[in-house]
Amino acid sequence: MTSGASHVAALYDIHGNLPALEAVLAALDDVREGAREDARSADIVVGGDMVPGPMPRETLDRLLALGDRALFIGGNCDRLVVDAFDGRSLPRLPDEVRESMEWTAAQLDSRHRDFLAGLPAALVREVPGLGAVRFCHATPRSDEEIVTVLTPVERLRAVLHGVRERVVVCGHTHMHFDRQVDDVRLVNAGSVGMPFGEPGAHWLRLGPDAEPVRTTYDAERCAELVRATSYPQRSEFASRNVLAPPSERDMLRAFQPAP
Repeated sequence: MTSGASHVAALYDIHGNLPALEAVLAALDDVREGAREDARSADIVVGGDMVPGPMPRETLDRLLALGDRALFIGGNCDRLVVDAFDGRSLPRLPDEVRESMEWTAAQLDSRHRDFLAGLPAALVREVPGLGAVRFCHATPRSDEEIVTVLTPVERLRAVLHGVRERVVVCGHTHMHFDRQVDDVRLVNAGSVGMPFGEPGAHWLRLGPDAEPVRTTYDAERCAELVRATSYPQRSEFASRNVLAPPSERDMLRAFQPAP
């Protein structure tokens, strides 16, 4: 797919955090002000895990309203919310996570369900300065595989086996990183709605390079809005994911495989 846009924004792991999403979209609109009308096609790639979260319906409606300005792929959580919507059991999930998925599914209607169910696992698009870029949620071979800045190169080679593109953008672990694996550059877009590290909405600006971005927003107000929802984990989300996210060091330790 070709586009007149000079930059592409990769927005991953929004998780129903509407104020964080709105902050990023406002920042993008500031950049685009004065752009030619013919440069307005698909300059956003949404990289999965739009839900679950405290404002799932509102978040999906806002994303759908972007029209052909955005392209979408699915994440593991989007897939599980569809399972919950369809009444399939979620036996592998902890009780708290299952409750979140089922609550989220109950907030959606069939239009949201069909949108999530129809998402591709990956897409490739041209980005000025970078060429063909592959976008996937976790890795090119899985929507739930964990890779981080500490993942050994030998395992990353297996993860990227068969990938033809020289740049791969992923998410899932909610932390920016930029790794070079032989001739493939693997870049994590961070998380808009549930970042690990500094508070704010974390995303990636692509073209002509890959630049991690953190957009600040009114976290106190966001926390108030989250607590006003009926989301089962609303208090924890407000405190842990909005006001004081866990550090990258702590999460890297948590993601390390058991010896």
